[in-house]
Amino acid sequence: MSDDLRNLVLGLAAAAVCVALGWFARGYLWQRRLHRKQRFFGLPKDSECLLVVPRDPGSRGWSVARHDAFALLELAAVIGDCGAHSEVLAHDTAWQGFGARTEFCIGGPAENLRLAAHLRSMLPGVEINVDPAPGPEQGAITVGGETYRLEKGAVEHVLLARLASAGDTGNDRPVFLSSGQRGIANQAAVRYLARHHVRLARKHGVDATFCLLLRVVNSQAYGSDVVELVADVTKPAVGTSRKFSQRDRSPAT
Repeated sequence: MSDDLRNLVLGLAAAAVCVALGWFARGYLWQRRLHRKQRFFGLPKDSECLLVVPRDPGSRGWSVARHDAFALLELAAVIGDCGAHSEVLAHDTAWQGFGARTEFCIGGPAENLRLAAHLRSMLPGVEINVDPAPGPEQGAITVGGETYRLEKGAVEHVLLARLASAGDTGNDRPVFLSSGQRGIANQAAVRYLARHHVRLARKHGVDATFCLLLRVVNSQAYGSDVVELVADVTKPAVGTSRKFSQRDRSPAT
């Protein structure tokens, strides 16, 4: 074998090895990112989760409001990426505890009774005005000594929370809450969660509890696309306990 042929064979072999190592590294990194995503959302492959939403008040039958439906579509993409399965339940039919399956609970406490129960049980430092009478305090969110009021179409606030379980098995699933002053704020919060889950996991940890206050800016012009982080309100919202315990698994509704 001539030197030129030997060099050609060695070059081809080295290139093949580099390609193989590149594909292996790429696959490893992809699997690692997927595992972290599954762990953050509590959605291992073939697991099940609950999507709890309020009923559309403008419909006679069981249906979902427009912006809540958009939020479910955002979550469906996340759930599909994780290889999990979902069940959609109306808020007044989800008569079960939590921790066995990941739960995404969407809507304000006035229209979603299960979310209201979660707020009382796990975020006692949050107060939300549910008085249906129109006025400047309608839908106002109070946390950490600050009150955040609704300016319809201009400024709408929403609480986005991940509540981790304190179970002993290590397999207990988190609860995600999106409690907005309007339906479009809930859609914006879910989109924020889906788009920024990597950054949230890095900042708070893949198994952590957190509660964020977000602001949707000028929704009448930009819809749910322009979202700002107002504050991390985890400490005042949760209080002294950062995780819910086994004995708290059946919030009264």
